[in-house]
Amino acid sequence: CEVIDELAKKAGVGEKVAEITESAMRGELDFKESFRRRMRLLKGMEEGVLQGIAESLPVTEGAPRLIKNLKRLGYKVGILSGGFTFFARHLQKRLGIDYVHANELDFKDGKLTGEVKGEVVDGNKKAELLQSIAAKEGLNLKQVIAVGDGANDIPMLKL
Repeated sequence: CEVIDELAKKAGVGEKVAEITESAMRGELDFKESFRRRMRLLKGMEEGVLQGIAESLPVTEGAPRLIKNLKRLGYKVGILSGGFTFFARHLQKRLGIDYVHANELDFKDGKLTGEVKGEVVDGNKKAELLQSIAAKEGLNLKQVIAVGDGANDIPMLKL
């Protein structure tokens, strides 16, 4: 599930967000612009709604066991996401993830401002972050495994 779609449904703007996503998939908008437009539609959402979504996020069957075994063998595991740190950190705590890099939601008075803090994590940023983690861990990129499920992952997967 795409978290931004779940947020949009809760905010009553699911169809509008889907239209922007479709426009981006047709190449009419780049990821950063489509992301910003979708974020603006979420302005005013209460932080508590996000917590409810975080607690009900589905985890791919077998992922917890895989991560546990990788960690037991000494591997480092990270989440590099075009989604949100709010949700990635929830998974980090639940699954023992070592690294989390995603978009930082901006809140004011317990509500989303419709903006993100810092740089938007797009495909190129994911590739940059993967290289940075590998360097920090003293690894050659041939020793790194990356998994992705979308076009925004291609730059990272091509390393």
